[in-house]
Amino acid sequence: MKKDDMIELTIEDLGVDGEGIGKLDGMTFFVKDTVIGDRVEAKVMKMKKTYGYARLMKILEPSPDRVEPRCAHARQCGGCQLQAMNYEAQLRYKVNKVWNNLTRIGGLTGLPRPEILGMEDPWRYRNKAQFPFGTDKEGRPVTGFYAARSHRIIPCTECRLGVEENRIILEKILDHMETYKIPAYDEQTGKGLLRHVLLRKGFATGEIMVCLILNGRRIPAQDALTDSLREVPGMTSISINVNQKKTNVIMGSEMIPVWGQAYITDQIGEIRYQISPLSFFQVNPAQTRKLYETALEYADLRGEETVWDLYCGIGTISLFLAQKAGKVYGVEIVPEAIEDARRNAALNDISNVEFYVGKAEEVLPEKYEKEGIRADVIVVDPPRKGCDAACLETMVKMQPDRIVYVSCDSATLARDLKYLCGEGYEVKKVKACDMFPGTVHVETVCLLSNTQSKKKESYITLDVEMADYYRIKNEGKNSTT
Repeated sequence: MKKDDMIELTIEDLGVDGEGIGKLDGMTFFVKDTVIGDRVEAKVMKMKKTYGYARLMKILEPSPDRVEPRCAHARQCGGCQLQAMNYEAQLRYKVNKVWNNLTRIGGLTGLPRPEILGMEDPWRYRNKAQFPFGTDKEGRPVTGFYAARSHRIIPCTECRLGVEENRIILEKILDHMETYKIPAYDEQTGKGLLRHVLLRKGFATGEIMVCLILNGRRIPAQDALTDSLREVPGMTSISINVNQKKTNVIMGSEMIPVWGQAYITDQIGEIRYQISPLSFFQVNPAQTRKLYETALEYADLRGEETVWDLYCGIGTISLFLAQKAGKVYGVEIVPEAIEDARRNAALNDISNVEFYVGKAEEVLPEKYEKEGIRADVIVVDPPRKGCDAACLETMVKMQPDRIVYVSCDSATLARDLKYLCGEGYEVKKVKACDMFPGTVHVETVCLLSNTQSKKKESYITLDVEMADYYRIKNEGKNSTT
């Protein structure tokens, strides 16, 4: 087989990025936009020694799990890799993905296949969206999403994963750009003004935030745009983020308030959070509650424990844990996030938490080795790359009774679990949580128990009459044994 050959395949599995996998004459082919069970015609695009890549040309026989994508741009955009797969099949795929990584990479055996927490309605779940702006061939401003593996904007103001207000806001901004001839930023030349727009909505409060990321400090006719955006029900915060660097990084460091508050408020369970444009906050509030309640359940707190929450962000998990812990220490490298965390603790009148700015792999050893702060429970929620090696080593030195590991990448989770299990810990429970329906991403929560910790002494309580107490006491004094 060679490039441009037409082949027929039956899709037997999906890869880590949601691409279909089929085999022909001993060769494995990866075909984007296919579903397990599809019989397809595909065009070979690239060949390696044992595998190749092919483009879907025609579906000869659709899989029983195939559905019509709700978004007309699903195939072009590539953000929702699984939108053509029914939701039950998506959940099966994600459980298998977690299970395969834990068993193959982590070497775990004996665990039952994990449960997955799915959504009743897997649409309109995102509380945050970032839209790039550009110019079409006719010179008109456009916004939407980048096509897969490119910076080419696919015009789209209506994403089915985001809230309905996003479309209204984006159309107002596009109209303003056309009316006042405001140029979109050009990545090639570094010229133009409007780069991105960040939108957030508090699902519990209805509060809405608009942050314009500019290659400058002000947008023309700013008051007119502000008045227009204020017409959107729930509008609470309008701001400008200044990014004048020629970079692919979306946000700059300088914030300029334009109207309203500098933040919006949302709530997960009983805990309220103030969220600024630069805050990290989970994008799916309904599933976040399920995720954090699972972490709290696994932590098994009784009210006296010392808990470390590593990679704590704005304190989302820390404050959840503080409801049942004796003391919680949170660590996060982003100073602005720690400021948010402290503000959120005050907002909720929670005083048994303390937050530190720094790398978890540096703060944790310092507090343990120099100050003797120990841990009964450690909770980690690291970025996609997993925990730093020094952080894992210190966790083992601290010998907590339990480690609760929250992961957004089950491959790096499996790697870290393999290390921890080799250092005296045992995986007791695993649960997956579908935070991102329609995509290949899945969160996982694991409970690890310390097999080396000494068994605590057991006590029983007896009701003893005083006369019996003195008799037993005197018998003890007179005993010769």
